[in-house]
Amino acid sequence: MKIYPAYDPPEYREWQPDPKVMADYSARMGEPEIEKSLQSLGEDGLENLYRGLIRSRIHDITLKRWVRTGVITKAWLGTGEEAVTVGACHALGDGDVVGPMIRNAAATFERGLPMEESFRSYLATGDGVTKGRDLHFGDLKYGVVAPISHVGDLVPVCAGFALSFQLRQEQKVALTWVGDGSTRTGAVHEGLSLASARRLPLIVMVQDNAVALGTRRDPRLDDSLRGMAASYGVTGLECDGNHILDVHACVRQAREICVAGEGPVVILARTFRFGGHATHDEAEARAIFSSEDFSGWALKEPIGCFESWLRDHRGGTGSDQLEQWEAEETAKVEALAENALASKDQSPPDPGLMLGDVFAGD
Repeated sequence: MKIYPAYDPPEYREWQPDPKVMADYSARMGEPEIEKSLQSLGEDGLENLYRGLIRSRIHDITLKRWVRTGVITKAWLGTGEEAVTVGACHALGDGDVVGPMIRNAAATFERGLPMEESFRSYLATGDGVTKGRDLHFGDLKYGVVAPISHVGDLVPVCAGFALSFQLRQEQKVALTWVGDGSTRTGAVHEGLSLASARRLPLIVMVQDNAVALGTRRDPRLDDSLRGMAASYGVTGLECDGNHILDVHACVRQAREICVAGEGPVVILARTFRFGGHATHDEAEARAIFSSEDFSGWALKEPIGCFESWLRDHRGGTGSDQLEQWEAEETAKVEALAENALASKDQSPPDPGLMLGDVFAGD
């Protein structure tokens, strides 16, 4: 896809497919579960995956541009981690529920919630779903649970959705993402304990991006994360979080396990955070890792690798088609962003509505 030098990580600016990385990437396509995903997706599904990746990246670039130009003060981005979100969402069924982290913003619009709601929430407009009160937005009409800042707290929430599906005998699942650091929180433990005891149709994706806030993950956590599923007596899967078809295959497989009554499933997805915790600490975040770390992960850039594979998959004749899809999605996102900016001026939040939908107990 097009590179945006002002906003993309510096390692992406001269990105070219690496022969060894692409050889490994393509070799994975022959694995049984990925072959099943390829068959279930078909050509239309592959196009939708690519469009989803483009939407995710352009959404984040828009937010970063707004930060740089003073429209908003900060944004939480998923650059370099798009495949973990997009691949998972496209492997789910109608009626399934997702509980994203704020870094998984693409989950909201990939599950049908209008992208304008993301932009309006960041801009605090009165015509947005949160009416200007919070940028943690969701809408259960689309099966999207609003993110919670306390990463990991959605595990028990999504376990509750999974319990409701089980009690109603519905063939649905709930999926939520957690960071590697949040696997040590009580909420994750309580949610997985309940899900394990009741065999709930819950999928927990551990999005291991190698860093928590401004702290590099201790290498000793690797074995612990791999053993996490076994410690709860549930199924554990692992995928390359930068390989969108590997992610899709893992989540599709996890969903099959869950609807068969054998949930929950914990998926460990390895990826890398190219930015800071948010846009305000990018310089500090880059100081945590070596330049070799950034360069090595950049070779596995999820959109570039999938795009390169698609070109080969289509016999080298798909470049024009890919460019067309990218141009179409970019234009759509830019139009939505302009609409949201208009709302900023035309629909300020109403102070009289600030306490609406707020509940307190005696």
